[in-house]
This record gives sequence, structure tokens and C-alpha cells, in this order.
Amino acid sequence: MNPADLLDAAMEWTVVPSFTRLGPVTRSRLYDWTPLEHYDLSGRRIVITGATSGLGEAAATRLAALGATVVIVGRDRDRLESARSHLVHATGNELVELVRCDMADLDDVRSAADAIAGGDAGVDALIHNAGALLDHRVDNADGVEMTVAAQVVGPFALTALLLPALRRSRPGRVITMSSGGMYTAPLTVDHLQMPADGFRGAEQYARAKRAQVTLNEMWALHTPRDQVVFHALHPGWADTPGITAALPTFAKVVGPLLRTPDEGADTMVWLCADDEPGRSSGEFWLDRHPRPIHRLPRTRRSDTPDRRRRLWRWCVDRTGIDPDAR
Repeated sequence: MNPADLLDAAMEWTVVPSFTRLGPVTRSRLYDWTPLEHYDLSGRRIVITGATSGLGEAAATRLAALGATVVIVGRDRDRLESARSHLVHATGNELVELVRCDMADLDDVRSAADAIAGGDAGVDALIHNAGALLDHRVDNADGVEMTVAAQVVGPFALTALLLPALRRSRPGRVITMSSGGMYTAPLTVDHLQMPADGFRGAEQYARAKRAQVTLNEMWALHTPRDQVVFHALHPGWADTPGITAALPTFAKVVGPLLRTPDEGADTMVWLCADDEPGRSSGEFWLDRHPRPIHRLPRTRRSDTPDRRRRLWRWCVDRTGIDPDAR
């Protein structure tokens, strides 16, 4: 192992240097990262959910600055309009489309897919970034807990519905923003949704994020790599409104070591722009480098072939969409 890889591995093993802003600052120098502004995404159409604040806003701004047509997806029409105005003003790129969609509402997801792929429009990349951490259980109209509905069921449905549009890019890319918190959560299907009694938002969030990462690998197995590639990532610990609101004590303690939104979004944009991610599928990334999806023996033991199959089938049953039949 060369010195750069040794230092990278040491940072990853000790967690804090890896997940804080020390990670991208050090690794960008160790590996001589290509600056994002050197990429040209003109002619590419990229869909991103949760693009009105935080990491999504930072990524959408970068993608627009690189010349992409950016389709921003969000729940609130006014916030979408405001985000579009900001993107156009900040980048000079007027190729910004709006699609209103609540990712926890399957009817909305179906309508959004029609709007995005109508008229045989292609999609070069789909970024699943929308997400929120709740402090109590709330169910959607179908009785699915909202964290799971918005971050597992909705993205599964939108991915399946947009597969034909993604295949036109040969390969299209599907990128899922997960969280380092998923390292603490075993894979579960029976207990994927926490009950209202004893609900803990951070744990529910971690369970959903574990499911996302597992599904990323399963999508890669179900889809030929020359058609669509799938990648998940976590952004490290970034200073975003979501972190400040959901984990105020953590945000205060880590403070200046939190990554900026641009640093947290860097790998998300790089996965859209660079050639390297197009040559593999099913990887989990941090700071432009594939990482293992398990750190703890108990989460590794939970990740059985049977549970994976059951998770996939659970998503098919909840969405009414079987990607293998499309």
C-alpha cells in the first residue's frame, strides 16, 4: 500500500478525520483531485431531489455551473421557484426545470416521473438526495412511516419508472445520498419502520439509510452495467440546515470541523461528471473513493441474502412496480 493509501485508510479507520472537513482537504491533495470546474456537463440532463437547501442546493448549483440541464424536484412550489432563481442568477445557466413532488407520496412520484420523462426525454443522471430526520412517527396515506416512504419507497419507485429514460444514456447513472449514520444500523425488513411508541428519529433515519445502501447494490445486480450504473455515497459530517435542526448538540460540538455544503456535495457531483464511476456499479463512496458498507460485525451479520431478497420484494409490494418486469 502506498503512503497516500495508508494515510487515507488511517483516516477512515479513526472516523473523525475522515468524516469531518479534514477528509476532503487532505484527500484532494493526496490524490490530486480534478477540480469540479474542469468538467463540462453541457448536453446532460440531471435530476436531483431535495435541491432547495443544503447539500442538494450546493450540488444543483455546481451542476448548473458545469452546463448541465438540471431538473430540481421538491415538495414546495414556492421553494422550487426560489431555488431556480438562485441557480440561474448564480450560474447564468437558464436550463433549470422544476418538478413538484413529495417523495413520500407515490401518486406524486408517478406524476413526477411522467413530467421528467415525457416525450421520450432522456435522463443522464438521477440523484436521490431528498431526506429529513423526524422526531416522531408520521405515516403517509399508505400507512408507511414518512422517513422510509421518502427515502426508500419513493426513490425505489422513481428509479424504476425512470429506467427507460436512464437507459438512453448508456449508461445512465443513479446516485443515492446516504449517511454515515447507516454504519450503526443492521439491515432489517421486519423492523425497518419503528413504532410510534419509542420512536427515535436518528435510529429510524439510520435504518432507512442502511436500506438505501443495500438497495443500491441490488439495483446494480438487477441492471446491466452498460445500461445504468448505481452508486451510493455519504457526505461526511456537513454543516447543513438539516443537521443543525435535527442534531443541534452534535452540530455545536463538532462546529468548525463540519464540512461546508460544497465539500459535502463534492463526491455527489463528481459521480455525475467523471468517467471513473461509469466503469463500475453498486459502489458506496466517500471522498471520491469506494468504501465498505460495514464497520461493525453486527451489521455485517444482519446483511444476509434472504433479507436482501425480502427487502427488494417489500419495495416491489409497496410500490406496485416490479423493475424486473419492465
